[in-house]
Amino acid sequence: MNLTRLLLVLVPALLMAVPGAVTRAADPQTGEHHYLYVAVPGIRNYLEFGGAGILVFDMDRDHAFVKRIDTPASKVAKPENIKGICACAATRRLYFTTLTRLYCVDLLTDKTLWEKALPGGCDRMAITPDGKTLFVPSLEGSHWNVVDAARGEVILKIEPKSGAHNTVCSLDGTRVYLAGLRSPLLTVVDTKTHKVLEPVGPFSAAIRPFTVNAARSLCFVTVNELLGFEIGDLKTGKKLYRVEVQGFKKGTPKRHGCPSHGVGLTPDEKEVWVCDAANSRLHIFDLATMPPRQITSIALREQPGWVTFSLDGRRGYPSTGEVIDTKTRKIVAALKDEKGREVHSEKMVEIVFKDGVPVRNGDQFGVGRK
Repeated sequence: MNLTRLLLVLVPALLMAVPGAVTRAADPQTGEHHYLYVAVPGIRNYLEFGGAGILVFDMDRDHAFVKRIDTPASKVAKPENIKGICACAATRRLYFTTLTRLYCVDLLTDKTLWEKALPGGCDRMAITPDGKTLFVPSLEGSHWNVVDAARGEVILKIEPKSGAHNTVCSLDGTRVYLAGLRSPLLTVVDTKTHKVLEPVGPFSAAIRPFTVNAARSLCFVTVNELLGFEIGDLKTGKKLYRVEVQGFKKGTPKRHGCPSHGVGLTPDEKEVWVCDAANSRLHIFDLATMPPRQITSIALREQPGWVTFSLDGRRGYPSTGEVIDTKTRKIVAALKDEKGREVHSEKMVEIVFKDGVPVRNGDQFGVGRK
């Protein structure tokens, strides 16, 4: 076989070793590749922020665009808002929701395995770490659907009657936390028995985006009318602190109707980052003391409504599409699609591959990992 024919055989095979058509040498220590999966339209139904589909970026190569994964949701004439995203490397599956349906995508083939219309519609869901169970809120309704993640079948309903909206599963998989748009209480559920336990709160207003630490001892919640966040004790169920951003006015946010829609813990749990929509900022607080101390702010290109982090904690990802170095606080990249458009989304998750197979995954929420 001559050299030209040999290359024609080997190059396509190498390109198939990792997702997409862009490759680079694996991490010499681990052999891993890190990719950011971003679902769009991830800011309402605004197609100008990256169109429709699942966009994949190479986190190891300055977040270069890798590919666009088309799904049944992206192929319709008017794609619906993407409401949430999650994944499980162990089962090699990625899930996302629209206003009406839950979708399951194979991470090896990029094929949509199934789609399900769930009772009451869908919002931002969570998956247990073993990849077996999804907790999917109805669209601002009375209940959450507990779903078999393999088949998409509803197992049962949990009905806090809170205006179902956001869902976080604990890192150890034993608890799932449910927040509704019409309740100041955070509902706590045992993931094995599906029993509702004692709630956390009440907080000062209805709970918006929130996150929890790895030890299941603290929650950090944004609430209506507050530029800042509140902290709850997950063990006692009591609200502990109200933390207001200093030096900035609440202003009028474009979306979501609340000053701070988005809060995340750095994986080492040393800082909490909170969104400020009207001022197009992220505000950073030091968790070395309680209540946390405000230390700096980062200006963004648009109004943020979400923030999450890479698994290693080196990068922060606001929904406005910038990539932030968490040590220097500097913006080091900005997501763009294959057409050069700015990519903004509140729905993104890190997937780590080794030898072409997913081995670890992050979370759409900035959950603590200490």
